[in-house]
Amino acid sequence: MELVDQELSEPYSIFTYRYFVYLEFHKGKCIGTVVCKMEDHRHTFRGYIAMLVVLSPYRGRGIDQLKVMMESWCEEVTLEAEVTNKGALALYGRLGFIRAKRLFRYYLNGVDAFRLKLLFPSPEPDLDAAVALAAEDEDLCF
Repeated sequence: MELVDQELSEPYSIFTYRYFVYLEFHKGKCIGTVVCKMEDHRHTFRGYIAMLVVLSPYRGRGIDQLKVMMESWCEEVTLEAEVTNKGALALYGRLGFIRAKRLFRYYLNGVDAFRLKLLFPSPEPDLDAAVALAAEDEDLCF
């Protein structure tokens, strides 16, 4: 919790979330944490990053949970970032996130946030499998 308290502007409690918590260690020291989840949301399977914090000397090495969410068939990932957090906005921009919405006075300190969204490409449909499945269905007809 010291890492979270030291690096983030919002007070967070682990009991606030029904999420997955990932801790990253380097030589026995906790250097980062990600609180996130995956769920159905408005007819899509979406990943959501509620909190991401990494000690500054270890930043810029990527976010493994994005790969996990993509491999888990998430169609998109969303998160919020303070409009004043230029470093985070630059990182998310490099990763392909787009600014979907501005949320006025979103944080307890009165600062606005951007809701950021990363859209994953839809997997190419397997037409051969679809044709084979349709043929099987026809064989079942009497």
